[in-house]
Amino acid sequence: MSSAADPIHAIDAQLAFTRIEDVSLDDRGLRRARTLDPVARADPRSYDRRTCRAYDCSAAGGLVPDLREHGFAHLDLSSRRPLQAALERVCVAGRLDAAEAAEIRRNLLGRTFTLPGGERLWLLFIAPEGFFMRRAGPNGMALTRAPNPDMNEHDAAVAVHADQDVEGTPLRQLLRGAAPWLFRHESPDRRNRRSRLALINVWIPLDQVTRPLALMDQRSLDRRAHQLRYGLVTDAILQRGEDMRINDIWTFLHHDEQRWHFNSEMDATRAYVFETLGTPHGSFILPGEERAEARHRQLSAVVEAARRGDAGAAARALAPVDESRWRAPATASLARAIAAMEALLAEARENLPALLAGDGPSDWCARATAAAERVVRKSIEMRAVALILPRLWPRRG
Repeated sequence: MSSAADPIHAIDAQLAFTRIEDVSLDDRGLRRARTLDPVARADPRSYDRRTCRAYDCSAAGGLVPDLREHGFAHLDLSSRRPLQAALERVCVAGRLDAAEAAEIRRNLLGRTFTLPGGERLWLLFIAPEGFFMRRAGPNGMALTRAPNPDMNEHDAAVAVHADQDVEGTPLRQLLRGAAPWLFRHESPDRRNRRSRLALINVWIPLDQVTRPLALMDQRSLDRRAHQLRYGLVTDAILQRGEDMRINDIWTFLHHDEQRWHFNSEMDATRAYVFETLGTPHGSFILPGEERAEARHRQLSAVVEAARRGDAGAAARALAPVDESRWRAPATASLARAIAAMEALLAEARENLPALLAGDGPSDWCARATAAAERVVRKSIEMRAVALILPRLWPRRG
């Protein structure tokens, strides 16, 4: 297996595409995907699952993505100290509340960020709808979720998709059909590459050693052949009127020429920005996440037993687990996170009586809980209107 330090490091990523049998032609002769009900959307058999090569942007020689050229880019947030403090509080709490959302919004709205190519991105508006936090368990592990889905408890997206059709609901209603002339976009049958006004997703990873986001290089996409209109029923996730309950988005067919990228070393000091109106993206499970899931379960069981003072349950949770079916971690960040959990399990085995005595559990339990949470993917996502400003001066050479 190649190392995460190899140039242009790539791994096998299983992504979920629309099945060809679910595609039909609309009245304009363009391709549309059949709408899936909520039960079908959660069923793996509803998708065409393909193994794709995903290239790690963090590796030496990896892609430095450009928003205009590739459809996505990275933003540097590291110098925004109030923003970083708010993001850290959300990460520790494991949920996004209204006060922290307002603080994050305040530190992004109206600010200008330099894109890797030298252009600048000016965030003009952040939509109240679509501002939320995702949490996803390693290897698809189910998480205990609170009953309030307004800003929290969204799982990782299953299918490859793009978040908005420039001609569809709700943009059609909100802008009275003007969206294709206002926003830069590229669709199967029309485009606007002159406008500097963009509808973008801002995606900030709080923890992303598992279930990373993969984004397609838009240059590798045949939009006419593989981009599909899709009506997403929003009843379970958004509070909308009857005329806007079907959100018009895009799904995609797989093709071998499509090129995928992810970043294994991203944290909250950087964000992805990508085009809401057409950049294909989706999450995937890394090779090695099955080991992360097992260690997460072990640590959680030992923490629960230690807090109860139950020596028998703690010893059972610390028993060796069959490792024969586990794949090696595909990225250095996943390997580090697994090693941290295993070090804590080894510490507990060596010091179990002391761990269970008196106030002993508190320090170890806090460290173990933090290590287990590291392999739970957490991200904050929002939708914004942005203006792409030209470079301050032409680049030389």
